[in-house]
Amino acid sequence: MDFLTLIQLFDSTIRLATPLLLACLAGLFSERAGIFDIGLEGKMLAAAFFSAAIAAITGSVWLGLLAGMAASVALSLLHGVASITFRGNQLISGVAINFLAAGLTVLIAQDWFQQGGRTPSLMGGGRFEPITLPFAENLAAVPFLGPIYSELISGHSILVYVAFAMVPLTWWILFRTRFGLRLRAVGENPAAVDTAGVSVVGLRYAAVLICGILCGIAGAYLSTALQAGFVKDMSAGRGFIALAALIFAKWRPWYALYATLLFGLFGALETRPDVIQNIIGMKVQGQLLGALPYIMTVIILAGFVGKAVPPRAGGEPYVKER
Repeated sequence: MDFLTLIQLFDSTIRLATPLLLACLAGLFSERAGIFDIGLEGKMLAAAFFSAAIAAITGSVWLGLLAGMAASVALSLLHGVASITFRGNQLISGVAINFLAAGLTVLIAQDWFQQGGRTPSLMGGGRFEPITLPFAENLAAVPFLGPIYSELISGHSILVYVAFAMVPLTWWILFRTRFGLRLRAVGENPAAVDTAGVSVVGLRYAAVLICGILCGIAGAYLSTALQAGFVKDMSAGRGFIALAALIFAKWRPWYALYATLLFGLFGALETRPDVIQNIIGMKVQGQLLGALPYIMTVIILAGFVGKAVPPRAGGEPYVKER
């Protein structure tokens, strides 16, 4: 396997890991505050549809991004009302959001565009284009470092850079700010936070809101950057893979980056069966490569779900003592 092929494989890894990373960080905020969110998949799917739909109608990808974020936040608030205000079962609420998004996106898409549940293909200002970083073309001919900078680091859409910038920002918010300290405390011991005079409900709603924003960006990336339009069920289980990555990462931002890059690599190998063939010396069926991310999700969950300790108050509604 030559160096350029390796660079191309890692380039695909970054592109495929981006929505997983955003969704994983979204789940991290929510679960650190004690709100388990199985509905990451549904929020991503709704955001993907409304981003593509509004971008197709208006011709502006930025309006599409805002629409996708708004749709995801609306579902997050719905989850918050069900699980925080009414103290309902968080897992059931998340599953309901997934079913709701799966059905509504196709129904609305068919009503608006009559293309079998799809949106029109996005072109020009309707999608995020790759960004060429400064000096990328000039450095392309430089051995070793040139291809890394010009092919691997440069040439991604702005949402990819936003996703990777969110990792240190998330770490700083959670572990270096008062808000982050309180958010983590709510997930561990909400009664102590309440005793200190801080609103448990307010903090949990804030976490759910941040989760919705990040899922909205992830969904918008799927339909306006990774692809050029919305198709039915285009999230393809990425929300559940992000949850597996979150458990694998033990609810830590930097570990979440490494976990999602690993899953992104599994997805990239599906598009480059020649790489697997060169490594193991035999041809691998495309169906097996396509199932590899999901197989690894099950393996990781089976191996790590008992070792990773979630926030102690996770999944439990808080009832204030009188």
